[in-house]
Amino acid sequence: MKRIFFALTLCFSAITHASVTVESCGQPITFDAVPERMVVHDINMTEMAFALGLQDKIVGLTGITGWYKTGPEFEELRGSIPELAPKYPTMENLIAVDPDLFFAGWYYGMKPGGEVTPDTLAVQNINTLVLTESCVHLDGERKKASMDLLFDDVARLGAVFNKQKQADELIAQWREQLAQIETKVGEINDTRVFLYDSGEEKPFTAGKYAIITAMIEAAGGKNVMEDVETSWGRVAWESVAIKNPEFLVLLDYQDGNGVTKLMDFLKQHPAMKETDAVKNERFVALKYAELTPGPANIGAIEKMAKAINPDRF
Repeated sequence: MKRIFFALTLCFSAITHASVTVESCGQPITFDAVPERMVVHDINMTEMAFALGLQDKIVGLTGITGWYKTGPEFEELRGSIPELAPKYPTMENLIAVDPDLFFAGWYYGMKPGGEVTPDTLAVQNINTLVLTESCVHLDGERKKASMDLLFDDVARLGAVFNKQKQADELIAQWREQLAQIETKVGEINDTRVFLYDSGEEKPFTAGKYAIITAMIEAAGGKNVMEDVETSWGRVAWESVAIKNPEFLVLLDYQDGNGVTKLMDFLKQHPAMKETDAVKNERFVALKYAELTPGPANIGAIEKMAKAINPDRF
């Protein structure tokens, strides 16, 4: 299987791997041993780590309760792992647990020029694995989003933690599920879709490099903002309305209440209330972990596919 974003060195012993090199936003990072004290930022990356059974390697989480409500399944998998900061961590938060690895991303726990970056962490002898979707914020030469943003990051975690078999099995399972969905959807993938995260003056939405753009395509739609050269950002309402979306993906931060507020706003907006999606109230609500790179992506694609193409399921 072709893996674009990482390369492995040779040599794995029967007990532990001797040396593994992976790429993080184009920069090679070599691990001479399996990390033992990882901190993970954000719910989607945490679910990636949980999917590989890495709980015993995690000494802390950041960026969970400051934004999201977690369900019983997440909490059961989390166990006693502490949350070090409800939103973005400080250097002090991280150093306090003596980590050897931080799994995060640009605007997923780190900001360019901020206190916590791969460079500042390296001074503290802490490696950083950067979420591939987020690399576009420093590297504008990225390709349009594909589901490899998820598959490659999980494979990379598997390589670093000597869990290649588990990672390969997960990826194979997800590819099979995705193929089944795409077979039902068929080749007609032209439903105009707009993702509305938040914002009233200007909507926060997904562009060309966000994984949700690839997910929308797999579900039988086309992101009307896929020409925006970013992963996530703000656009003008007029630029959305002129494309007349037929279907909406609404980000549910608050177990349904947030989606009601989003729809109420769109119904009152002078431009958006005239779009087909709003007039016909065609939408699906997805949680943050479902539309950012993580294990919940495949189930979210199926939800969208059923809502966009109810006659094919």
